[in-house]
Amino acid sequence: MPSSRSPSSSAQAARQRLGDKLRRMRQEACVSGVRFAELAGWRASSQVSMVERGQRTITPDHVRLWCRICRVPEHVTAELLAEQRTVIDMWQTHQESNRAGLRGRQEKLRDKYQTVRLHRVYQTKVIPGLLQTPALMTHYLTTARLEQHLDLDDVAEAVESRLERQQCLNRPDARWLFLLEEDVLWYRPGPAEVHAEQLRHLLASMRRPTVSFGVIPRAIDRRGVNPEESFTMSELPASVVVTVELVSGTLTLTQPYETRMYAEAWERLFGLAVHGDRARALVKAPLSALAGA
Repeated sequence: MPSSRSPSSSAQAARQRLGDKLRRMRQEACVSGVRFAELAGWRASSQVSMVERGQRTITPDHVRLWCRICRVPEHVTAELLAEQRTVIDMWQTHQESNRAGLRGRQEKLRDKYQTVRLHRVYQTKVIPGLLQTPALMTHYLTTARLEQHLDLDDVAEAVESRLERQQCLNRPDARWLFLLEEDVLWYRPGPAEVHAEQLRHLLASMRRPTVSFGVIPRAIDRRGVNPEESFTMSELPASVVVTVELVSGTLTLTQPYETRMYAEAWERLFGLAVHGDRARALVKAPLSALAGA
């Protein structure tokens, strides 16, 4: 998916696809828009077209109504309801995610990570949360609380929950792959001592048997492979989920054609990365610079 595509346009496109399915289902049932409105008890058929064009939120009641009037089998209703849930869950603002506090969001994420089989993270901006030290977590979560104007100060509890989530790296039945642009290693969001501690922690994390850590050197010939937006791709028992965290919220993608595009992007980017001793050397470079400052 191109990085220029906004989360709102992604959610709108998904809503339009669902609306188009409802329209085709109505047409195949030979029910006109006017007749559908009459059967639904609506005053005007414009409400029908608004739903089918994705111009309004499509609720579970809308899906059930279309399926009932068009008399489709139960399995079709179930499939469309599942797609409707996907559309609704696709975009969530940080304000919505953190409504119960920062800790609540961390605990929700922790549960998902216990079922991940293969987890891939590509980062152009920050050290991934699963590899962060408590000090860096505290910095980022405190910043998030201030930027999102959250009244509840549960940063310490959120840090504790995120640390618990890191225990998933010990699971022998899962693999955790991290891919960073080299500049991420040089970005210093907090004090020098916090950044130095974080780099040392990365070096230690690279020795974990379940972890693969790669760095894309800033000076490498990219062969036409441009940096993408940061993303996380999780293979769960029943699905593949891609999440893209942006300034205002999180975009969640589960449709196969979209997750496949991110899998292809990962392969292109992974082909540029260095690993092992070469990656460790790139981590040590900013660490040495801090020591010499």
